[in-house]
Amino acid sequence: MKVQILGTGCPKCKKLAANAEEAIAKAGVDAQIEKIDKLAEIVAFGVMSTPALAVAGEVKAAGKVLSVEQIEAILKGA
Repeated sequence: MKVQILGTGCPKCKKLAANAEEAIAKAGVDAQIEKIDKLAEIVAFGVMSTPALAVAGEVKAAGKVLSVEQIEAILKGA
């Protein structure tokens, strides 16, 4: 499974990436994190506010930093 962090590298984007890493470890799922920081690629996802989280190419949240627990729930449902 691919977990994508969409953002330009701001502190909120980094926090979302850290939370995603922790959630993957807690959930025990086989997932890789990919950071997408090019604006054209972010817009191609239909995201207008960052940070955003996508799982398997589908945007699950945008414009906020999800908690570890929220990301874990998304991963278990994916």
